[in-house]
Amino acid sequence: MRPLRVTRRALAVTLALAVPVTAATSVAVAQTGLVPGLDFADSPPSRVTPPPWPNQVIANVPPGQAAPLIAGGASVGKGVALYFSSGIGPGGLNAAAPAGTPERFVDPARLEAGTLAGGVTLTEAQAINALERIRDNLTSVGLTGEDVISMRVFLDNPPGTEVADYAGWNRAYRQFFANTNLDTGEPLAVPLGTGAPAPPLSVNPVRPSRTTLEVASLPVAGWLVEIEVVARFKR
Repeated sequence: MRPLRVTRRALAVTLALAVPVTAATSVAVAQTGLVPGLDFADSPPSRVTPPPWPNQVIANVPPGQAAPLIAGGASVGKGVALYFSSGIGPGGLNAAAPAGTPERFVDPARLEAGTLAGGVTLTEAQAINALERIRDNLTSVGLTGEDVISMRVFLDNPPGTEVADYAGWNRAYRQFFANTNLDTGEPLAVPLGTGAPAPPLSVNPVRPSRTTLEVASLPVAGWLVEIEVVARFKR
């Protein structure tokens, strides 16, 4: 009779089933250095440790952060179908403003007597416009903001300023992304302009990985914001 051969994989499975999880084994797992992230495809988001399954995306959002702005990265399984948007800026909704000016790309609904109200900045107003167009772009392929896993943002500085309006951009971003408490699942109150924090325009727990860059110019005269996203088709 041939001796029974046990593969390393079979032995590992046998040991995993036979050895109870103790404090010592927990410490050993912790020492691997892998930090559990979040799978936002689950509702509520579930804690999982990378690497991802073939049909899974894990956002690198470590435990202990109830309201982070973005993820540190995203692990994408090899079986996940992805959608890459083009760069999308704000639409020219304000026909009363001269062509090629930043004001041209502000939604007139946000104006009072022709000017922005409530301390909303030009970049903030344009970003809301652009994020609404991102939403429409995703809808056209059957996706939503909750499917976004990564984002790249290009900002130009408003006329008369030295640097891009990162604060205004972040206020607009939080109206559409990263606006729930990850511990409780409850929506966060977020500010718009200089107003008091209020419910977001679109509740969305997702924290995409994100890069934000200031550039010398954008392709459309008057644009202060251009956004591109990567989204996943759910399993």
